[in-house]
Amino acid sequence: MATTLTIVVVEEDRDRAIGIVNALRESGDHQVHVISDTSGLAKKIAGHMPDVVLIDVDNPTRDMLEELTLASGPLERPVAMFVSGAAGGLAQQAIEAGVSAYVVDGLNPDRLKPVIDTAIARFGLFRQMRTELAETRRALEERKVIDRAKGLLMKAKGIDEDAAYALLRKTAMDQGRRVADVAEALVTASGLLG
Repeated sequence: MATTLTIVVVEEDRDRAIGIVNALRESGDHQVHVISDTSGLAKKIAGHMPDVVLIDVDNPTRDMLEELTLASGPLERPVAMFVSGAAGGLAQQAIEAGVSAYVVDGLNPDRLKPVIDTAIARFGLFRQMRTELAETRRALEERKVIDRAKGLLMKAKGIDEDAAYALLRKTAMDQGRRVADVAEALVTASGLLG
């Protein structure tokens, strides 16, 4: 943890929270905020705009995980959850909710740095995968629209597929727009005209 991080620590026990804050401050000059009441957790976390969230709970509840999922907090930043024991099935739900690190056997101050580093690295990897997936889906949808537009042009003008694409591309260049945008406009106009 070479850079300064803004870290939110979710810990209901005051003494444990102080121990965690002290351990974090020993590992770097971090801004640390403690949340002791887990009601409205996602909103409280978002209010601090942290780089990393550390949640130390004996046994996470399904409600807590659901709130994290609904608020998309873990999708916006790395979250490391420390639990006291293997709470049957909740580890899987925590990972599905976007928790970057799920550590059983509680929070040990000596393990903070490697767990935070791991959570940040894992979060970065999954963020990259989500971005690539979204881009792939967008490209696939654009390809479908372009294919529909080519089909409309082929039928209306009696031209082949290459000529239809060339016409779309030329129109896009002439208008300073993307081929997918021109194709979308053509498909939309065709739908309106019946």
